[in-house]
Parts: sequence; C-alpha cells; structure tokens
Amino acid sequence: MKRNPFMVFLVMVIFFVISFVTNILDPLEPSIQASFGLSAFAAGLMPFAFFAAYGVMSIPAGMLIERFEAKPVLVGAFVLAFLGAALFAFKPSYGIALPSLFTIAVGFAMLQVVINPLLRVAGGEEHYAFFANLSQLVFGAASFLSPHVFAYLVKHIGEGQAASSALIRLLARVTPAHLPWLSLYWVFAAILLVMVLVVAWVKVPAMELKEDERVGSTAVLGMLLKKPVVQLYFLGTFCYVGTEQGVAFWISKFLETYHGVDPTKGGHSAVAGFWGLLMAGCALGLLLLKLFDQRRILIVFSLCAMTTLLVALFGSRSVALVALPMMGFWCSVMWPIIFALALNSIDQHHGSFAGILCTAIVGGAFLPPIIGRLGDAFGLRFGMLILLVTLGYILSIGFWARPLIGNATVGGKKE
Repeated sequence: MKRNPFMVFLVMVIFFVISFVTNILDPLEPSIQASFGLSAFAAGLMPFAFFAAYGVMSIPAGMLIERFEAKPVLVGAFVLAFLGAALFAFKPSYGIALPSLFTIAVGFAMLQVVINPLLRVAGGEEHYAFFANLSQLVFGAASFLSPHVFAYLVKHIGEGQAASSALIRLLARVTPAHLPWLSLYWVFAAILLVMVLVVAWVKVPAMELKEDERVGSTAVLGMLLKKPVVQLYFLGTFCYVGTEQGVAFWISKFLETYHGVDPTKGGHSAVAGFWGLLMAGCALGLLLLKLFDQRRILIVFSLCAMTTLLVALFGSRSVALVALPMMGFWCSVMWPIIFALALNSIDQHHGSFAGILCTAIVGGAFLPPIIGRLGDAFGLRFGMLILLVTLGYILSIGFWARPLIGNATVGGKKE
C-alpha cells in the first residue's frame, strides 16, 4: 500500500491538538476556581466531566469506526469538540463548563480510536512503532506548551497589554475582562473549527482494521470482563490515569495554597514541567525497555514516584517546585508498561481488551474530585496523599504481572 506522509503529519497534528486542549485544565484550575467561587470538590468535577466521556465513549467509538469510514468519524469528532469549546467561550459559567468539557472529550475519545489505526495505514506497519512513539512525544510537547500559552494570554489580556498584537486585541474584545483565561477557549474553538475544515477537505485513506484493533461484540466484552486478569489491569489503568491527572490537576493549586506561588507566574511553569519531564521520561523509557525487564522498571519508577510525592507535599517551597514536576518523569513509563503487560497477558481478543483498557481512562475523572473532597475537609496536602494508594497498586503490578510475552531486551532475550 502506498504510504501517505501528509496523513502521518495530519495525525501528528491531531495528537497535538488533543493534548493541547486536554491538559490545559491543570494550569487553569486555580483561575477557574477563583472566578466561579468553587470549592475544591466542585473544581475537581471538571476533570470528572472530561474523563468520564472516555469511559462512556471509548467502546462505542470503536464500534463507530467499524461501521463507518474514518473520515466521517473524524469530522464528527472535531465538530463535537468545536461545539463544546464554543459553548463555553460564549457562555462562561460553571454550569456550562461541565457539559462543555464532556462534549469536547466525547469528540476526543472518537479521535483517539480513529487515529491510531490510521497512523498504521498512512505510515506503514513496518514504521508503526516509530510513529507511535513519535506521537507520544508530540502529545507531551503540546502539554508542555499549553500552560505557557495560558500565561501569555492572561498576562497580555488580563493586565491591560491588549494593544500588543491584532490577535490579542481581538481576543480582548470577546473575553470578559474579569475572565482573561477564557480567551483560551476562543483559541480552542478557532483551532477546532480549522481542523473540521481541514479534515473535511483532505482525502482520508480507507483502512481495514486488524483483528487486534477491533472492539468486538458485546459477548466478547462481557466474557473478558469476567476474567480476573482483565479486572486487575483495568484497575491498573484506572489508577494510572487517576494518578497522572490527580497530580497534574492540583499542582498549581497546591503551590498557591501552601507556598504562595501565583498560578500565572509560577504555577503554570510547574505544570508545564510535569508534562515536559513526562515527555523526557518517555524518551528515556525507550532505552530502559531495551535493557531491563519492564516489571522491574515499573517497580523502581513507582517507588520513586511515591517517595517524590511525599517530599513534594511536606518539603519546602523550593523542594515542591522541583518535586511536583518530577512526578511527571516517574509517571512517564507507567502507561505504556501497564498497557503492554495487559495485552501480553491474554492470547486473543486484544482489540476488545484494548477497548476495555481505554474505558479505564475514566480514572482521570474520579481522582481529582476525590482529592478535592478530601482537600475541602482536611486540606489539599492530606487529599493528595490518596495518590499513595493508586501508586501502591501500580507498584504491585510489577510483582504479580505474569505476561505471556515479555519485553525483548538487548541480545534478543525476552525476560
């Protein structure tokens, strides 16, 4: 099959857009909480609304791609995401924020299901591993960039510097003066509208899903859900995404609450650092997985994450500013290792199992509000200690995992 470099590029752009929009909630949290007078629990419901969509839509999205061509699903996904962003930009309120975020995430869940097999077709099966890793680096780069864009817009719109460029002047006209952070959602709406037009215009190649990319029947899904190994890895994926979002979402608020760090002048850098170090960890992980058993890597990184979390929560201001972003580095290898261990622990129905694991992304919906509820009652520092429980479960995977196929290390040995 003829390869399509432009389509590979477009898929990378889609990964960038998904990450750029998804992870902006983390640096935005203190600003939204202050603007709408929210409790910590109410603020935590925002990532709940977002990540709950993945739990609801991951498997149905897989069924959509099996029934329809890739292009209508891509266009429909971007239309939904655009409508969600535009709705919040036009009607900024907490009551609108929750359905808006849910709608955006439904679109993104659909995109995730389409772009991975599309990347395989456009780039070629022999290059898929390379492009898949490249997509994760692109994803991390967007997460690193978005907090800096947030700080730039707030500085120029919120502090009366709106005359600096035509774009800033335009955003200042449509953004309430007391909500400068809302300008980001106008930017998101514009980007997503452009993506609707681009995807509608380009020719998307037809693709035939491989067996391990198919979601499968409800009977197969039900059969898998009864297996203890599937339940254990579902919980592992749930704990990982909950941990990642539980840390990233509350970094800025923790630094503001306990160390007086301004969310737009320091907190955003800590959030960007989290995603930047996660990206660096992914790159290092490629090397480590060629040298060591993936279970040992998971054990070491989990123990380091638990230690770093305690140091961050109870250390000084300077320590917290380093340790909280460092959590991104320790989290970096957890998702690919847990996912690989899971899929390599059964010998069939990998597409259905992958759909179940993607549904476990809903873990990102539950941990932030749980931390917020505990934070309202006992303080945010105590609330974030719940992450030791999720990290402890991830640590345990390194001890009980028994994959049918291990990772190949240097010399061709599979441990």
